[in-house]
Amino acid sequence: METFSFFDIPGIRVGHEQDAEAGTGCTVVVCEEGAVAGVDVRGGAPGTRETDLLDPSNLVGQIHAVVLSGGSAFGLDAASGVMELLEERGIGFDVGVTRVPIVCAAVLFDLACGDWRVRPDSAMGRRAAESALDPSYTPLRGSVGAGTGATVGKFHGMDYAMRGGIGAHAFRSGRLAVGALIAVNCLGDVIDPRTGMIVAGARDRAGRRFLGTEEAVMAACESRKDVFANNTTIGVIATNALLTKAQARKLASMAHDGLARTMRPAHSMVDGDTIFALSTGTVDADMNSLGALAARSVEEAVLDAVRSASLGYGFPAAGGDGRPR
Repeated sequence: METFSFFDIPGIRVGHEQDAEAGTGCTVVVCEEGAVAGVDVRGGAPGTRETDLLDPSNLVGQIHAVVLSGGSAFGLDAASGVMELLEERGIGFDVGVTRVPIVCAAVLFDLACGDWRVRPDSAMGRRAAESALDPSYTPLRGSVGAGTGATVGKFHGMDYAMRGGIGAHAFRSGRLAVGALIAVNCLGDVIDPRTGMIVAGARDRAGRRFLGTEEAVMAACESRKDVFANNTTIGVIATNALLTKAQARKLASMAHDGLARTMRPAHSMVDGDTIFALSTGTVDADMNSLGALAARSVEEAVLDAVRSASLGYGFPAAGGDGRPR
Protein backbone atom coordinates (compact mmCIF):
# COMPACT_ATOMS: atom_id res chain seq x y z
CA MET A 1 0.00 0.00 0.00
CA GLU A 2 1.34 3.42 -0.93
CA THR A 3 0.06 6.97 -0.88
CA PHE A 4 -0.21 9.07 -4.02
CA SER A 5 -2.07 12.06 -5.41
CA PHE A 6 -5.87 12.06 -5.49
CA PHE A 7 -5.58 14.04 -8.72
CA ASP A 8 -3.92 11.04 -10.42
CA ILE A 9 -6.83 8.64 -9.89
CA PRO A 10 -7.78 7.38 -13.37
CA GLY A 11 -10.93 8.81 -14.92
CA ILE A 12 -11.27 12.02 -12.92
CA ARG A 13 -10.16 15.63 -13.39
CA VAL A 14 -10.37 18.37 -10.76
CA GLY A 15 -10.65 22.12 -11.22
CA HIS A 16 -10.95 25.01 -8.77
CA GLU A 17 -12.21 28.55 -9.15
CA GLN A 18 -12.48 31.17 -6.44
CA ASP A 19 -12.94 34.82 -5.63
CA ALA A 20 -10.13 35.32 -3.13
CA GLU A 21 -11.24 38.84 -2.23
CA ALA A 22 -14.82 37.77 -1.49
CA GLY A 23 -13.81 34.56 0.26
CA THR A 24 -15.73 31.93 -1.69
CA GLY A 25 -15.23 29.43 -4.49
CA CYS A 26 -16.11 26.08 -6.00
CA THR A 27 -14.41 22.84 -6.97
CA VAL A 28 -15.48 20.56 -9.83
CA VAL A 29 -14.67 16.87 -10.21
CA VAL A 30 -15.25 15.89 -13.86
CA CYS A 31 -15.62 12.31 -15.14
CA GLU A 32 -15.57 12.68 -18.93
CA GLU A 33 -16.39 9.04 -19.57
CA GLY A 34 -18.95 8.93 -16.78
CA ALA A 35 -18.76 7.35 -13.34
CA VAL A 36 -21.00 5.08 -11.32
CA ALA A 37 -21.89 7.14 -8.26
CA GLY A 38 -23.45 7.03 -4.83
CA VAL A 39 -24.00 9.54 -2.06
CA ASP A 40 -24.52 9.57 1.69
CA VAL A 41 -25.92 12.70 3.35
CA ARG A 42 -25.39 12.63 7.12
CA GLY A 43 -25.64 16.25 8.25
CA GLY A 44 -28.90 17.80 9.37
CA ALA A 45 -28.68 20.90 7.15
CA PRO A 46 -27.62 19.79 3.66
CA GLY A 47 -27.71 21.72 0.42
CA THR A 48 -27.58 19.33 -2.53
CA ARG A 49 -28.52 18.78 -6.16
CA GLU A 50 -29.30 15.58 -8.12
CA THR A 51 -28.85 13.22 -5.20
CA ASP A 52 -32.14 11.36 -5.70
CA LEU A 53 -31.03 9.96 -9.06
CA LEU A 54 -28.13 8.22 -7.29
CA ASP A 55 -30.60 5.87 -5.61
CA PRO A 56 -29.81 2.41 -7.03
CA SER A 57 -33.48 1.97 -7.99
CA ASN A 58 -33.40 4.97 -10.35
CA LEU A 59 -32.58 4.98 -14.06
CA VAL A 60 -29.40 6.94 -14.76
CA GLY A 61 -26.37 4.71 -14.29
CA GLN A 62 -23.56 7.25 -14.42
CA ILE A 63 -22.83 10.88 -13.65
CA HIS A 64 -20.35 13.25 -15.27
CA ALA A 65 -19.39 15.75 -12.57
CA VAL A 66 -19.66 16.63 -8.91
CA VAL A 67 -19.60 20.27 -7.81
CA LEU A 68 -18.46 21.21 -4.31
CA SER A 69 -19.31 24.84 -3.68
CA GLY A 70 -19.36 27.64 -1.17
CA GLY A 71 -22.18 30.16 -1.10
CA SER A 72 -24.74 28.13 0.83
CA ALA A 73 -27.81 27.28 -1.29
CA PHE A 74 -26.91 30.09 -3.69
CA GLY A 75 -23.81 28.12 -4.65
CA LEU A 76 -25.85 25.36 -6.28
CA ASP A 77 -26.03 27.69 -9.28
CA ALA A 78 -22.40 26.80 -10.08
CA ALA A 79 -23.57 23.41 -11.36
CA SER A 80 -25.47 25.11 -14.21
CA GLY A 81 -22.23 26.46 -15.67
CA VAL A 82 -20.63 23.03 -15.43
CA MET A 83 -23.58 21.51 -17.29
CA GLU A 84 -23.31 24.16 -19.98
CA LEU A 85 -19.64 23.50 -20.64
CA LEU A 86 -19.92 19.72 -20.56
CA GLU A 87 -22.79 19.79 -23.04
CA GLU A 88 -20.67 21.92 -25.37
CA ARG A 89 -17.87 19.34 -25.08
CA GLY A 90 -20.25 16.47 -25.92
CA ILE A 91 -20.13 14.98 -22.42
CA GLY A 92 -23.34 13.64 -20.96
CA PHE A 93 -26.25 11.21 -21.10
CA ASP A 94 -27.32 10.70 -24.72
CA VAL A 95 -30.99 11.67 -25.18
CA GLY A 96 -30.92 11.76 -28.97
CA VAL A 97 -31.12 15.49 -29.65
CA THR A 98 -28.24 16.33 -27.28
CA ARG A 99 -26.24 15.00 -24.39
CA VAL A 100 -27.42 15.89 -20.89
CA PRO A 101 -24.54 16.08 -18.42
CA ILE A 102 -25.51 14.64 -15.05
CA VAL A 103 -24.00 17.02 -12.51
CA CYS A 104 -24.45 16.45 -8.78
CA ALA A 105 -23.59 19.11 -6.23
CA ALA A 106 -23.31 19.92 -2.55
CA VAL A 107 -22.71 23.26 -0.87
CA LEU A 108 -21.19 24.60 2.33
CA PHE A 109 -22.02 27.80 4.19
CA ASP A 110 -19.24 30.40 3.89
CA LEU A 111 -21.28 33.61 3.70
CA ALA A 112 -19.77 34.92 6.94
CA CYS A 113 -16.26 34.83 5.46
CA GLY A 114 -15.32 37.73 3.20
CA ASP A 115 -18.15 39.36 1.22
CA TRP A 116 -21.47 37.53 1.68
CA ARG A 117 -22.89 39.25 -1.42
CA VAL A 118 -20.56 37.28 -3.72
CA ARG A 119 -21.43 33.61 -4.27
CA PRO A 120 -20.29 30.94 -6.72
CA ASP A 121 -22.48 31.25 -9.81
CA SER A 122 -22.84 29.64 -13.21
CA ALA A 123 -19.84 31.54 -14.62
CA MET A 124 -17.59 30.45 -11.75
CA GLY A 125 -18.70 26.84 -12.13
CA ARG A 126 -17.94 26.97 -15.84
CA ARG A 127 -14.43 28.32 -15.21
CA ALA A 128 -13.75 25.59 -12.66
CA ALA A 129 -14.87 22.94 -15.18
CA GLU A 130 -12.68 24.52 -17.86
CA SER A 131 -9.72 24.19 -15.51
CA ALA A 132 -10.58 20.57 -14.78
CA LEU A 133 -10.55 19.77 -18.52
CA ASP A 134 -7.32 21.68 -19.17
CA PRO A 135 -4.45 19.13 -19.34
CA SER A 136 -1.96 21.77 -18.20
CA TYR A 137 -3.91 22.67 -15.04
CA THR A 138 -2.57 21.52 -11.65
CA PRO A 139 -5.09 21.60 -8.76
CA LEU A 140 -3.94 23.00 -5.43
CA ARG A 141 -5.08 22.27 -1.88
CA GLY A 142 -5.87 24.43 1.11
CA SER A 143 -7.52 27.85 0.74
CA VAL A 144 -8.76 27.34 -2.82
CA GLY A 145 -11.95 26.29 -4.58
CA ALA A 146 -14.70 25.19 -2.25
CA GLY A 147 -12.28 25.61 0.65
CA THR A 148 -11.64 29.32 0.05
CA GLY A 149 -14.08 30.58 2.68
CA ALA A 150 -14.13 27.45 4.85
CA THR A 151 -13.67 27.77 8.62
CA VAL A 152 -13.69 25.37 11.58
CA GLY A 153 -14.50 25.58 15.29
CA LYS A 154 -17.48 27.97 15.25
CA PHE A 155 -19.61 26.88 18.19
CA HIS A 156 -18.48 29.89 20.24
CA GLY A 157 -18.80 32.30 17.31
CA MET A 158 -16.68 33.31 14.34
CA ASP A 159 -14.30 35.33 16.53
CA TYR A 160 -12.96 32.02 17.87
CA ALA A 161 -12.74 30.12 14.57
CA MET A 162 -9.81 29.06 12.39
CA ARG A 163 -9.38 28.55 8.69
CA GLY A 164 -10.67 25.38 7.04
CA GLY A 165 -9.88 24.43 3.45
CA ILE A 166 -9.92 21.67 0.88
CA GLY A 167 -7.65 18.66 1.23
CA ALA A 168 -6.88 15.49 -0.68
CA HIS A 169 -5.32 12.09 -0.11
CA ALA A 170 -5.24 8.75 -1.93
CA PHE A 171 -3.95 5.21 -1.61
CA ARG A 172 -2.79 2.79 -4.27
CA SER A 173 -2.32 -0.97 -4.07
CA GLY A 174 -1.32 -2.63 -7.31
CA ARG A 175 -3.81 -1.39 -9.90
CA LEU A 176 -6.37 -0.28 -7.28
CA ALA A 177 -6.64 3.41 -6.39
CA VAL A 178 -8.97 5.10 -3.89
CA GLY A 179 -8.87 8.58 -2.45
CA ALA A 180 -10.77 11.51 -0.96
CA LEU A 181 -11.19 15.20 -1.76
CA ILE A 182 -12.79 17.01 1.20
CA ALA A 183 -13.82 20.64 1.77
CA VAL A 184 -13.67 21.10 5.55
CA ASN A 185 -16.03 23.69 7.03
CA CYS A 186 -17.23 22.06 10.23
CA LEU A 187 -18.91 23.44 13.33
CA GLY A 188 -16.55 21.40 15.44
CA ASP A 189 -12.80 20.99 15.85
CA VAL A 190 -10.48 18.97 13.63
CA ILE A 191 -8.70 16.18 15.54
CA ASP A 192 -5.65 14.14 14.57
CA PRO A 193 -6.92 10.62 15.35
CA ARG A 194 -3.37 9.35 15.78
CA THR A 195 -2.72 11.63 18.75
CA GLY A 196 -6.19 12.72 19.85
CA MET A 197 -4.98 16.33 19.74
CA ILE A 198 -6.89 19.24 18.19
CA VAL A 199 -5.23 20.48 14.99
CA ALA A 200 -7.61 23.35 14.25
CA GLY A 201 -10.75 24.59 15.96
CA ALA A 202 -12.21 27.06 18.43
CA ARG A 203 -9.52 28.97 20.34
CA ASP A 204 -9.65 31.37 23.24
CA ARG A 205 -9.49 35.08 22.47
CA ALA A 206 -5.78 35.19 23.15
CA GLY A 207 -5.23 32.36 20.69
CA ARG A 208 -3.27 30.37 23.24
CA ARG A 209 -5.41 27.29 23.75
CA PHE A 210 -8.20 25.31 22.15
CA LEU A 211 -11.56 25.47 23.89
CA GLY A 212 -12.74 21.94 23.04
CA THR A 213 -15.94 22.22 21.00
CA GLU A 214 -17.31 18.76 21.71
CA GLU A 215 -17.18 19.33 25.46
CA ALA A 216 -18.82 22.74 25.05
CA VAL A 217 -21.61 21.25 22.94
CA MET A 218 -22.34 18.56 25.51
CA ALA A 219 -22.34 21.10 28.34
CA ALA A 220 -24.83 23.31 26.49
CA CYS A 221 -27.50 20.64 26.09
CA GLU A 222 -30.24 22.84 27.57
CA SER A 223 -29.20 26.22 26.17
CA ARG A 224 -30.65 25.88 22.62
CA LYS A 225 -27.75 27.87 21.19
CA ASP A 226 -28.28 29.07 17.59
CA VAL A 227 -25.25 27.92 15.60
CA PHE A 228 -26.99 27.30 12.28
CA ALA A 229 -24.80 29.36 9.97
CA ASN A 230 -21.26 28.83 8.67
CA ASN A 231 -21.00 25.02 8.62
CA THR A 232 -20.91 21.82 6.50
CA THR A 233 -18.17 19.51 5.23
CA ILE A 234 -18.56 18.06 1.74
CA GLY A 235 -16.43 15.79 -0.39
CA VAL A 236 -15.83 13.09 -2.98
CA ILE A 237 -14.44 9.57 -2.78
CA ALA A 238 -13.01 8.40 -6.12
CA THR A 239 -11.81 4.95 -7.05
CA ASN A 240 -11.02 2.91 -10.13
CA ALA A 241 -12.66 -0.12 -8.51
CA LEU A 242 -15.61 -1.67 -10.33
CA LEU A 243 -18.76 -0.82 -8.35
CA THR A 244 -22.51 -0.94 -8.77
CA LYS A 245 -24.63 2.05 -7.74
CA ALA A 246 -25.54 0.24 -4.52
CA GLN A 247 -21.88 -0.43 -3.75
CA ALA A 248 -20.99 3.19 -4.51
CA ARG A 249 -23.62 4.35 -2.03
CA LYS A 250 -22.24 1.95 0.57
CA LEU A 251 -18.71 3.22 -0.07
CA ALA A 252 -19.87 6.80 0.54
CA SER A 253 -21.46 5.64 3.79
CA MET A 254 -18.31 3.85 4.97
CA ALA A 255 -16.20 6.91 4.09
CA HIS A 256 -18.11 9.01 6.62
CA ASP A 257 -16.20 7.15 9.34
CA GLY A 258 -13.26 9.35 8.40
CA LEU A 259 -15.24 12.49 9.22
CA ALA A 260 -16.33 11.05 12.57
CA ARG A 261 -12.71 10.29 13.48
CA THR A 262 -11.39 13.75 12.63
CA MET A 263 -14.22 16.20 13.40
CA ARG A 264 -15.81 16.62 16.84
CA PRO A 265 -18.70 16.83 16.65
CA ALA A 266 -19.48 15.58 13.14
CA HIS A 267 -22.85 15.18 11.40
CA SER A 268 -24.56 17.73 13.64
CA MET A 269 -27.98 19.23 12.93
CA VAL A 270 -26.27 22.38 11.69
CA ASP A 271 -23.76 20.64 9.42
CA GLY A 272 -24.82 19.39 5.99
CA ASP A 273 -22.09 16.75 5.79
CA THR A 274 -22.28 14.99 2.42
CA ILE A 275 -19.94 12.55 0.65
CA PHE A 276 -20.21 11.36 -2.96
CA ALA A 277 -18.49 8.19 -4.19
CA LEU A 278 -17.35 7.81 -7.81
CA SER A 279 -16.34 4.56 -9.51
CA THR A 280 -14.41 5.05 -12.76
CA GLY A 281 -12.72 1.72 -13.40
CA THR A 282 -12.80 -2.03 -13.75
CA VAL A 283 -10.55 -3.21 -10.92
CA ASP A 284 -12.10 -5.82 -8.64
CA ALA A 285 -11.84 -4.98 -4.95
CA ASP A 286 -13.18 -6.24 -1.64
CA MET A 287 -15.78 -3.79 -0.31
CA ASN A 288 -14.58 -4.08 3.28
CA SER A 289 -11.03 -3.19 2.30
CA LEU A 290 -12.20 -0.45 -0.05
CA GLY A 291 -14.39 1.11 2.64
CA ALA A 292 -11.56 1.06 5.17
CA LEU A 293 -9.24 2.74 2.68
CA ALA A 294 -11.89 5.33 1.82
CA ALA A 295 -12.39 6.21 5.50
CA ARG A 296 -8.65 6.49 6.05
CA SER A 297 -8.37 8.68 2.94
CA VAL A 298 -11.04 10.99 4.36
CA GLU A 299 -9.11 11.24 7.63
CA GLU A 300 -5.96 12.27 5.81
CA ALA A 301 -7.80 14.66 3.48
CA VAL A 302 -9.45 16.46 6.41
CA LEU A 303 -6.09 16.93 8.12
CA ASP A 304 -4.53 18.02 4.84
CA ALA A 305 -7.26 20.62 4.36
CA VAL A 306 -6.58 22.50 7.60
CA ARG A 307 -2.80 22.05 7.46
CA SER A 308 -2.69 23.40 3.90
CA ALA A 309 -4.88 26.41 4.69
CA SER A 310 -3.42 29.91 4.86
CA LEU A 311 -4.14 32.91 7.06
CA GLY A 312 -6.96 35.09 5.77
CA TYR A 313 -10.10 37.14 6.49
CA GLY A 314 -8.96 37.56 10.08
CA PHE A 315 -8.80 33.81 10.75
CA PRO A 316 -5.61 32.01 11.83
CA ALA A 317 -4.58 28.78 10.15
CA ALA A 318 -3.08 25.56 11.49
CA GLY A 319 -0.22 25.83 9.01
CA GLY A 320 0.44 29.52 9.68
CA ASP A 321 1.46 31.93 12.42
CA GLY A 322 -0.59 31.98 15.59
CA ARG A 323 -1.14 28.23 15.85
CA PRO A 324 -1.65 27.09 19.46
CA ARG A 325 1.22 24.93 20.69
